[in-house]
Amino acid sequence: MTTQTGRLADRVAIITGAGRGIGAAIAKRYAAEGAKVVIADIDKTVAEETAQAIVDSGGEAVSVAGNVGISADVDAVFDVALLEFSTVDILVNNAAESRILKHFLDTDEQWWDHYLTTNLKSQYLCLRKAAPIMARQKRGSIINLSSGGATRSHRGMVAYDASKGGIEALTRSTALELAPYGVRVNALVPGLIATNPDEATESLRRRDQTVPLGRGGTADDLAGPAVFLASDDAQYVTGTRLVVDGGVLVQQRSPQAEVFPVDQFPVLA
Repeated sequence: MTTQTGRLADRVAIITGAGRGIGAAIAKRYAAEGAKVVIADIDKTVAEETAQAIVDSGGEAVSVAGNVGISADVDAVFDVALLEFSTVDILVNNAAESRILKHFLDTDEQWWDHYLTTNLKSQYLCLRKAAPIMARQKRGSIINLSSGGATRSHRGMVAYDASKGGIEALTRSTALELAPYGVRVNALVPGLIATNPDEATESLRRRDQTVPLGRGGTADDLAGPAVFLASDDAQYVTGTRLVVDGGVLVQQRSPQAEVFPVDQFPVLA
């Protein structure tokens, strides 16, 4: 594996939900930057495949299967990291649920608990394990994956949006409490990301038309920003949110409702 800059050389990173999508893209980029990577995923098969792909490319990686919404499984992930690599320098809380849509009037407690456990409790449990390790070594970077749902709303996704709002509050609060120990905590906010490169539907095409930069995002679009937040280049950055969405959240109107559409912009020779 060719190291791109070596910005994460010899650092140990745990990435949850890293078997596929954004988590896998970040894991592969971290390994390319010199990090030793622990791939944690509820799906054993994809976790092993991602770890093997990194090893085959010359990087260092191990996989752990587990549900990070369960404390015992989180303990197992960190046990593997410490056994294999002796420490933890970077934690990326990426594991999440977003697929189960329900109108609020049709929701139940089980649906709510599933989202809050998978998206928010999981991040708390991983933070709770990582923080003492990083605090003792006076260095560490924790990156919590959030969403536009933390500050905007999706139809059919009340619990998802609530969990993401909680993630950003968790990020701010833990950043404040861990800063004296040299541990940084930030949120990475993906926009309209197609995590399956083979997915090209008419629905996605219409969705991507709302992006000011002119295209939908890919998992790889999150990898570079995730490297920045984990690296010494961000050593004075904590408690903030880095939005990677092609400009979606800055616009007041969608292109379909815009009174001054892009096709009326000046054409430069």
